[in-house]
Amino acid sequence: MKIETRESDFENYLPHNFLAEKMVLSCILTSSEAIEITIKNLSIEAFYFKNHQEFFKAISFMYQNNKFIDIVTLTTFLQENGLINKIGGVKVLIELINQIPNIVYLDEYIRLIKDKFLRRSLIKLGYKTINSSFITNISLENILNEFESNFFKITNEFRPNKLSSSTDLVYSIFLELKEKSTSPNLPGLVSGFYALDSLTQGFQKSDLIIIAGRPSIGKTAFSLTITLNIIKYSKLPVLVFSLEMSKEQIMYRLLSMETNISQLRLRTGKLYETDWIKLNKIIKILSKLPLFVDDSSDLSVQEIRGKIKTVISQYKSIGLVIIDYIQLMQNSISQNGNRAQELSQITRALKNVAKEFNIPIIALSQLSRNVESRTDKKPILSDLRESGSIEQDADLVLMLYQNERINSEQSVDNFNKIIDLIIAKQRNGPTGNIQLKFDKRRTKYLNI
Repeated sequence: MKIETRESDFENYLPHNFLAEKMVLSCILTSSEAIEITIKNLSIEAFYFKNHQEFFKAISFMYQNNKFIDIVTLTTFLQENGLINKIGGVKVLIELINQIPNIVYLDEYIRLIKDKFLRRSLIKLGYKTINSSFITNISLENILNEFESNFFKITNEFRPNKLSSSTDLVYSIFLELKEKSTSPNLPGLVSGFYALDSLTQGFQKSDLIIIAGRPSIGKTAFSLTITLNIIKYSKLPVLVFSLEMSKEQIMYRLLSMETNISQLRLRTGKLYETDWIKLNKIIKILSKLPLFVDDSSDLSVQEIRGKIKTVISQYKSIGLVIIDYIQLMQNSISQNGNRAQELSQITRALKNVAKEFNIPIIALSQLSRNVESRTDKKPILSDLRESGSIEQDADLVLMLYQNERINSEQSVDNFNKIIDLIIAKQRNGPTGNIQLKFDKRRTKYLNI
């Protein structure tokens, strides 16, 4: 069953502002500066009235083709292309030229038009979603994904113009430098690993950070150690998306890391009296931490974005987002069978989300099997699985590598390993190599 909603049923009642549209078009006819400002801020569809759309479409075409625009050239163009009647005739042009608008208020007129356009877009999306929901042979997942994708586009349209002058930027950076010079703290989020923080100055806002390694090297353990350190140092919420492990498994790991009780004893329940004392203390601490874990499988970027907004609405801010791991994510916008291309769209979208919310996002990634076939098994950037886009979009790439030679030379036991943390890429800093200790029983990384 489908409820058919004809456009004529509600089109005349959609939000619009006739006077604002008229004033903008009038400004365009009297000022070349107004043409540039309007074209950069409004689409053709932003105008509600069809004749206004045709008028603006003609203006845009002439502007893009570097044609001089005034009342004479525009009238000639409209007549030669049979468009004069579509805009309402010559009388409409005369009305607009006689309007004598105040270009000082052009930005406000544009804001009014954009406001009504976005409201119309939301209403139409609502009707479309309602109609789709009545069609039972369309999967709920497809309806939700399409809704999220379209809603994401509308939200992006709503965001203000981020164009900044050099004066604003230089002054902002000067104030930032002044603040840094008087503060001993790192500019980014503290990972808790001294050598890493020294090279990166902490995890920076809007950065996409990749932690890569072969299976069972300890990527999840490393990210969870960072999670606890960041919450302790910054007191900011951290959101963990675990696409592979369950929420319960994540909590067992955190309890093992904080109580120093091995995971094996926790899972089997073979605990001593002293263990229960430790557990009672740590459970009280963990229960108060602003840590959120989501173990949904097949997550899309749109779903992650929505859940980030949920946490921000509650806590007003968010420190870090961790995704474990990127190859398990789904691209809800385009699923064309080309996994490398889908992953490229996912990494690009994650970078956009990091910029939108001004937060660092850590995404775990698998390395390809090419590492195992080489004599030197030390990973390099090209070893990133389905790598091109990950390597390109990431601001920071960290790779975990167990150096067997170092472990044998230092006679490290089976439960404690020396792991090389390779900074393979850092967009705004040096690359290098750091050594960390990995405690397998507690699945916890430690400084050496």
